[in-house]
Amino acid sequence: MPVTINRGVRAGLRENHRKLTRARQAVLDILAQANQHLTPTEIYRKAKAKYPHLGLTTVYRTLDLLVELRYIQRVHLTEGCHSYAPTAQAHCHHLVCSVCGRAEEFDNCALEPLIESLQAETGFEINVHVLELLGRCPSCRTKSRTLKWKK
Repeated sequence: MPVTINRGVRAGLRENHRKLTRARQAVLDILAQANQHLTPTEIYRKAKAKYPHLGLTTVYRTLDLLVELRYIQRVHLTEGCHSYAPTAQAHCHHLVCSVCGRAEEFDNCALEPLIESLQAETGFEINVHVLELLGRCPSCRTKSRTLKWKK
């Protein structure tokens, strides 16, 4: 799931009158290297190793900005907290493992009939949607089966 942090991010920040500071770059680098979604605290710990002057508040502000610009997406977890994952498109969908926290994007989006129906019923104009499906990843399912056999 790693995302390439390229000139597009720099241009997007510039269009919104923001700079790509070293602190923001540190956060982006951590997200680009991630193979699963990360909590703000995990991002902070990892990015602080690269940029010692980084503050947790800066991480939160950077994450909020990157969500607003749609370079990353909030992934809501069952415990009520959230983490972040890179996005590869304007809207994306995640399969989230409720055991290990792994998040994986998928492209299959056949929600148009549902969205059109909801718009007609409610009068809402739906511009963006977020879809997260929770379950167990193949690795956690295998571990679960292995543990059952050992009992």
